[in-house]
Amino acid sequence: MVDRVGPPQPSSTPFLRARATGVFWYAKWSRNGVQVNRAIGRAWVEPDGRGGWRRRRGRPADGTLTAAEATARMLELVAAHDTEQARLEADADARRRRGVTFRELAADWLVYLEHEKGARPSTLRDYRWLLAEPGQTHRRGQGTSPGRLMGALGDRPARTITTREVSEHLRRLDATGASPRTVNKHRQVIHAVFNYGMREDALGLTHNPAKATTKRREPPPAVLDFYEPEEVETLAQAAAAGLHRTAAVRVVEPVEAGARAAEDAQDAELYRIAAYTGLRLGELLALRWEDVNLGERRLVVHRSLSDRTEGPTKSWQARHLPIADPAADAFVRLAERTDFTSPRDYVFCSRLGRPLDGSALRRRFKRAAAAASLRVLRFHALRHGAGSLVARETDARWVQGFLGHSKLTTTERYLHAKSRPEDLERLNRAFRSGNSTGVDA
Repeated sequence: MVDRVGPPQPSSTPFLRARATGVFWYAKWSRNGVQVNRAIGRAWVEPDGRGGWRRRRGRPADGTLTAAEATARMLELVAAHDTEQARLEADADARRRRGVTFRELAADWLVYLEHEKGARPSTLRDYRWLLAEPGQTHRRGQGTSPGRLMGALGDRPARTITTREVSEHLRRLDATGASPRTVNKHRQVIHAVFNYGMREDALGLTHNPAKATTKRREPPPAVLDFYEPEEVETLAQAAAAGLHRTAAVRVVEPVEAGARAAEDAQDAELYRIAAYTGLRLGELLALRWEDVNLGERRLVVHRSLSDRTEGPTKSWQARHLPIADPAADAFVRLAERTDFTSPRDYVFCSRLGRPLDGSALRRRFKRAAAAASLRVLRFHALRHGAGSLVARETDARWVQGFLGHSKLTTTERYLHAKSRPEDLERLNRAFRSGNSTGVDA
């Protein structure tokens, strides 16, 4: 910091500059070699007939300044600017002395993820919530964040955080009853923040204190469950009939009743298309009519809606899918509506042509399943069903491309989700008594 006695003094008096909205006073001064320019306010002046300005007669109008008032205001601005800059310099000096905190490093990491790595908005939202401050309010609702991660490590200088401190934080999470998955999420985020901190263009840290901590054993993934085609149709029919709406339906005008019926019919077709294309919810919400080629029975999937922001698909790759008959029939019925069918319009949209709300759609889906007396599954089960049914008829590589998986190991979950008739036949042939080798014990 540069020692000084009092704020810097301006090297000149306020000056005038004409703008389209009038004549204004401006100030200019230098602080530590850096020039500062500020607008002061509207001037109470008039042309002097020689290309300059002079004070207007009479009492200055409200919101205008005379030369003396502009000078006084300039001195106030200089003093306020100097105070603020001195505070910033002191903060920077304290930061240099104590080192960058975990909170500051995490904030830099989030910026890096967003602007350099291009992380999906939903991913950033989840990370920001995990790194929220204690008591930070939810974006929706009245709840607040416990802020356990920032409460434990936020104020600590990143260079001084030890593996023991990270382990203690994870153990405290265990003690609260947090699931192994939640504990591992904390560990993964801490690990990622410090990996970023080890970059030369970040802090150049020499080690990652989360690396040597223990990853919790998580339960195996749940057995895949999904709807068979007959159940998908039952679900769609329940949605189209509006059975998912509350029983105490108010009497509405015919126009509103027609709008609701159109929304219900669209939901039904969305469920069918999700079940017969395997598209993720974000891909369905971002689908436009220009992506649907019913003549060639081809679908282009190259966009996705993440946290209400449109971007690339999860794998960052476009894929071209053949449209099966039941999905094609659903698209044809949707195309018969009277509006929002131009190439740039969304296939699934609100009454105003905007993308649907994914959270509301998931809730309607579960209510429709309950109304249809089906077991209530997650919306993603429609994608599981598409992958599992296709896996009965083709090889894993084709299913991988169909679903847009970046790793084959992800696809392999679908290969044995439900037994195929031919699997039972193979087993029966293998264990048939005629196949016995007759080997003595």
